[in-house]
Amino acid sequence: MSTSPHDSAAQPLSMTDRMVLLLATGLGSGRLPKAPGTAGSAVALLLAWPLLSLSLPLYLAATALVAVAGVFIAGRAERLLGGKDHQSIVIDEVVGILVTLIAVPRTWEHLVLAFFLFRLFDIWKPFPCRWAERRFAGGAGVMGDDLLAGLYACAVLHLLLRLIPGL
Repeated sequence: MSTSPHDSAAQPLSMTDRMVLLLATGLGSGRLPKAPGTAGSAVALLLAWPLLSLSLPLYLAATALVAVAGVFIAGRAERLLGGKDHQSIVIDEVVGILVTLIAVPRTWEHLVLAFFLFRLFDIWKPFPCRWAERRFAGGAGVMGDDLLAGLYACAVLHLLLRLIPGL
């Protein structure tokens, strides 16, 4: 019988593993019993707000850094939590929101619209989102579908910004 890190008989987690789980779960938001992905996406908006004041190149660099780190964090969190793309891992939603907000004006209205568009594409998983989720193992599989959902949401958001004056 194997134990998970949450069993009382399991070894105590190292400080590194605790930090991995804190980041992977979006500061614990992914541990909510209902809609952890939605909660993680909401936490991502709080992270995105100050990042949106950066220049576009710095915002892209920060997003890329979170995405690359997220692959490693999600992969390690999967092993710690004992399951493929465990529902409490929401660092992928954080990256998806950051991708959705690329070059988007820094307003609360745009953040709310980005949130709903990202959640739509993250849940729907149009091609190749679901394929990426299944195709890649470990952290890359966890992150892949949300990166693509973020790209879809970003494209639709920019289309709406062009088509709807004053949005």
